[in-house]
Amino acid sequence: QVQLVESGGGSVQAGDSLILSCVASGRIFSTNPLGWYRQLPGKQRELVAVDNGDNGGVRVEYADSVKGRFTISRDNAKNRVDLHMNSLKPEDTGVYYCYGHRGLEYWGQGTQVTVSS
Repeated sequence: QVQLVESGGGSVQAGDSLILSCVASGRIFSTNPLGWYRQLPGKQRELVAVDNGDNGGVRVEYADSVKGRFTISRDNAKNRVDLHMNSLKPEDTGVYYCYGHRGLEYWGQGTQVTVSS
C-alpha cells in the first residue's frame, strides 16, 4: 500500500511561483513513476509532469503547457517529489494531484492552486 500526501498549494498572483511537495509512504522504489497531474475547472485530469524512475527510458515528461515554467524534482531517499512552478498563469488554476505507480496507480488527496490575474 502506498499513500501520497501533498502540500504547498495556495493562492498567488500571475507571474508568481509555488512549490508543491508530495511525500510517499509505503514501498516506492526509484524505478516507480512519481509525478503530478491536475484537474482544471470543467476539464478532465491531465498530466503535468512525471518522473518515470530509473528504468532506462524517458526519465521526465512534461505537458506542453508547462514546459519551461514547471520543473519536477525527486528525492528517492526521502520518497519525495516536488513540482516547482514558475511564471504561473490564471489558466494553471486547478487541483493538483500527486501520482505514483507501483503495480497499481496511487493518488494523493489533491491540493488547490489558484492563480489570480
